[in-house]
Amino acid sequence: MWDYDKKLIYPVRICNPDPAMAKLILTQLGGPDGELGAAMRYLNQRYAQPYAQGKAILTDIGTEELAHCEMIGAIVHQLTRNLTPEEIRKSGFDAYFVDHTTGVYPQAASGTPFSAATLQSTGDALADLFEDMAAEQKARLTYDNLLRLLDDPDVRDPIKFLREREIVHFQRFGDRKQTTWNKMRTACNRYVYEFEI
Repeated sequence: MWDYDKKLIYPVRICNPDPAMAKLILTQLGGPDGELGAAMRYLNQRYAQPYAQGKAILTDIGTEELAHCEMIGAIVHQLTRNLTPEEIRKSGFDAYFVDHTTGVYPQAASGTPFSAATLQSTGDALADLFEDMAAEQKARLTYDNLLRLLDDPDVRDPIKFLREREIVHFQRFGDRKQTTWNKMRTACNRYVYEFEI
């Protein structure tokens, strides 16, 4: 059961439209290292996670990634609201506009639509946790790259928040990986000991 607050996890208040920047930021929604892929990856991996704490972390972080999708959507929407046809053409947003108007559509900055082909769920707790840690670092890098291109403080502020959350997720997955490794090693040693007797 969920209690939905109807507010973003972090405020997004962008004053100046910038459709060219919106087109780049969309990659954090539907790009290969974006928030939508992360949410789907973690929420699907949890089914094969053998430990309750691992399932809880995957559920918590996967759900938070959905909140990040909401933030990216709000950023893109605010960057593209009330555009004139001239602004659309001049910014290079015209090809996107023809297909989606100013709707928020999950795609990479290159224009490639979101695809589940960019995420993995192996069923192996350790392999998935390593994948998750790498995914968080790639998302952090994408935010770093966006921050290198951004100069509007209204846009930089929520992007910096999202970047910091990627670091926290990386740390949580790292802690969980170590715990999972220890549990699996203990179980393996117990099995070997029983087999030798």
